[in-house]
Amino acid sequence: MPVTVVRFNLVDPDATPESRSQRYRAAVEMAAHADELGVTTVQTEEHHGAENGWLPSPLVFAAAVAGATRTVSVTVSALITPLYDPLRLAEELAVLDLASGGRVVTVAGIGYRPEEYAMLGRDWHRRGRLQDEALETLLKAWTGEPFAYRGRTVRVTPRPYTRPHPLLLVGGSSKAAARRAARLGLPFFPSAHLPELEAHYHALREEFGTEGWVLMPPAKTPLLHIAEDPDRAWALYGEHLLHEAATYASWQSGASMHSAVRSRAATVADLRREGVYRILTPEECVAFAESSGATGNLVLHPLCGGMPVEEGWRSLRLFGEKVLPRLKD
Repeated sequence: MPVTVVRFNLVDPDATPESRSQRYRAAVEMAAHADELGVTTVQTEEHHGAENGWLPSPLVFAAAVAGATRTVSVTVSALITPLYDPLRLAEELAVLDLASGGRVVTVAGIGYRPEEYAMLGRDWHRRGRLQDEALETLLKAWTGEPFAYRGRTVRVTPRPYTRPHPLLLVGGSSKAAARRAARLGLPFFPSAHLPELEAHYHALREEFGTEGWVLMPPAKTPLLHIAEDPDRAWALYGEHLLHEAATYASWQSGASMHSAVRSRAATVADLRREGVYRILTPEECVAFAESSGATGNLVLHPLCGGMPVEEGWRSLRLFGEKVLPRLKD
């Protein structure tokens, strides 16, 4: 059975505070329903200062999801770790790990938007050093022992639930990210299907004498919406998918940037032909899962780009009633 993911970033370009609150609460309820269905993971992410309200506080949302669920993994992919105070981050992730029973997974990213660093008073040009400090501090802090930090001795308590520490992956699409993960003995999460970078990571591990593994996105990882009539759904809701795709693309203009969900579509018709975002019938979704094999992922995005909450629920329920049972069989 493929890995099944329900993704939330709470984007809504037309929201009022009231409607956004309803969307947040619906997302937590959807996460609880996904947990009951046996979905593998609920995923969230982080961006700052976006006009459409892209989720800026993924740890708070992850805590809400963890509190509403019992077994599903809750993945923050990615947390922009250089934007955080390392000691406070160590405490918050330890508390999340304890409260969730070890179900919160963090992918530590470095980010790619200078304006986010400027907004939070971090030096964009020092982002590599800030990332190194953050990751090194987390690993030391979670031992529960005193350690030297910025010229003083500190100790972070309580210790996390997970041993030796909460699951922490290093995200990125650069050789620097691969080196960072290999040096620290942390697993590596490339932001796209990059086999050559995986090989580079393992070669570096050999040099550093560390253990580790790679969680590689498949070559194709479309974001899915389930509907009985895809033509109708594209006509009614395609603009929501296009809004998110266009926003994401506007942030990833560099030729060296890699993403599993990067779109170049300018219209809804372009987006549909491209296949990065897909609206499938339940039968088509099952066929896609079967064609992807055991290494494939099904990433459901029920509230994509401000999708109406009721339509998001329809997609999730179709997934639970007509897709998952057939995959389990």
